[in-house]
Amino acid sequence: MALYAAYGSNLDPAQMLLRCPHSPQRGTGWLEGWRLTFGGEDIGWDGALATVVESAGTRVFVVLYDLSEGDEKELDNWDGVSLGYYRRVKVRVETLDGDVLAWLYVLNFWEGGLPSARSIGILADSAERAGAPADYVSALRALPCAKMGDSNNGHGSGPSYGADPGHGSGTSSGSGSDSDSDSGFEAPGGP
Repeated sequence: MALYAAYGSNLDPAQMLLRCPHSPQRGTGWLEGWRLTFGGEDIGWDGALATVVESAGTRVFVVLYDLSEGDEKELDNWDGVSLGYYRRVKVRVETLDGDVLAWLYVLNFWEGGLPSARSIGILADSAERAGAPADYVSALRALPCAKMGDSNNGHGSGPSYGADPGHGSGTSSGSGSDSDSDSGFEAPGGP
């Protein structure tokens, strides 16, 4: 089994159970030295897509799943790997039991652009359901987003989004989004 680190809407245990029913949750942790951001606004049907980038002094909350081979292939389809939107990257995740190696999805497009308000809501709700610390969830809810009707219009750019969910102070012991029904591609809440 491969160890997968979810940071977007796949944080939601109920969503992952539906998408990957043979892949149990293993716990939670932090990607130290990484930052949640958005990009690919021109390819997202609802604004920019979630991704992570390396960034000293920041961190991203993740949920770890032991993925079966079959579920791994399904998740690639859900998250746009087959479309070339995302690629897999190996990362080190800090957990209460020590560091583990896992893989996650990283967007293949430039950073910048704003996600939709809907996407931010999905992301924050997923993090909350996964048991992320309250300050991290609050920082997610405070992220800037495109106004209604502003998706895919080029508003916003750059790597900094003000409220930084990567600076949450909590620790943890331990993604519900819609999809494009034709391709199975992940909604903009991201992986």
